[in-house]
Amino acid sequence: MAQIAFSNLRKSYGKTEVIHGVDTHINDGELIVIVGPSGCGKSTLLRMVAGLETVTSGEIRIDGRVVNDLEPRERDIAMVFQNYALYPHMSVFDNMAYGLKIAKVPQAEIRERVAVAAKMLELEPFLERKPRQLSGGQRQRVAMGRAIVRKPAVFLFDEPLSNLDAKLRVQMRVEIKTLQRRLGVTSLYVTHDQVEAMTLADRIIVMNGGVAEQIGTPLAVYEKPATTFVGGFIGSPPMNFLSVERLQGSGLAASFGEAAPTLAKTVGVRPEHLSFCGEGQAAWSGELVIVEALGAETLAHVRLDDGEVIIVRLDGGRTAPVGESRVHVTCEADKLHFFGTDEKRID
Repeated sequence: MAQIAFSNLRKSYGKTEVIHGVDTHINDGELIVIVGPSGCGKSTLLRMVAGLETVTSGEIRIDGRVVNDLEPRERDIAMVFQNYALYPHMSVFDNMAYGLKIAKVPQAEIRERVAVAAKMLELEPFLERKPRQLSGGQRQRVAMGRAIVRKPAVFLFDEPLSNLDAKLRVQMRVEIKTLQRRLGVTSLYVTHDQVEAMTLADRIIVMNGGVAEQIGTPLAVYEKPATTFVGGFIGSPPMNFLSVERLQGSGLAASFGEAAPTLAKTVGVRPEHLSFCGEGQAAWSGELVIVEALGAETLAHVRLDDGEVIIVRLDGGRTAPVGESRVHVTCEADKLHFFGTDEKRID
C-alpha cells in the first residue's frame, strides 16, 4: 500500500495550461475517484501519476518519494485501461503473466500469483482461452488480474467500465469495490459517470477545466457542493438553479426571512427537496411539461412562468398531479443552497 500526494501539480502544453495546481493527499488503501466531463483534465491527471505524461511543475509523491522524473516501471503502479489492452494471440494465463515474465519473476511464483488472481476473479475456467472467446466483463477481469498479479503499491483505473452495457457496469462496480477493499491497495479511478463516482469512492475529486473544484466524500460533495458546477454535475437528476430574486414574493419568503446571504446571486435546490402543494403555499408555479415514471421514482419537469424548467423528484409512493397543466411547487427553506457571482458556495 502507499500514500499519494499532489503538491501544486500543474500541466501545460506550450502556453496552454490544462491542470491548474492540484493539491491533495491520498491515504493508504483509499479509493479516490476523479470525476468530471470530457476535457476536464481527469485522464491527464491520472496519466501524470502513471508517468505517461510529464509534470510541468509541482510534485507527485508516492509513499514520500517524488516520482516526477521516474519511468512508469519504476513507480510501482499498475494501470487498467478502458480498452482492456489484452494481447489477442495470448491465452488468459499468458496475458496475466506477461508483466511478471518481463520482470523475470520465477515460473513457480508466476503460476502461483496467476492462480490466486484467477480464483479471486472467477477466471479459473478460462485460463486457456483467448480474449476473443471472452465476454466484455471477462476481458475486464483479465485486465484487472494482470494488474493484481504485479502486487503494485497503487492501482490506476482509466474509465475501465465505459465499454460495458448498463447491467454489466453495475455488476463490475460492485466487483471492483469488493476487490479493492479485499486487497487494500491505494487506487485512483477516473470516470465521467457521476453514479460510478458516488458508489465507488471513499472520496471524490471533481474536476472542471483542469481545476479540482471540490474534494470530499461522496455524501459531503452531494450535500454541500462547493460550486454551481459541482451541484449541477454531481447528482442525477442535477440540482435546480434559480436566481435569488425568485425567492422574493414567493411562498418561501415568510419562512426564509433574513437568512439569504446578501452576496448570493443563485439559489440551488435538489429535485428530491421539491414537492407539489397548493397555490397558497407555493414558492413557484408553472406548467407541468412532462412526467417520467421510472418505477422507484418519478421525475416531473415543470416550466416556470418565466420559461425556466425545474425538476421535481418524487419517490415511488408519490405521484405528480394527474390531469393538471398548471402546478405549484414548494421547498423547505433549510434545503436551499446559495452561490455568489463567482458561482462559489456561500454558507
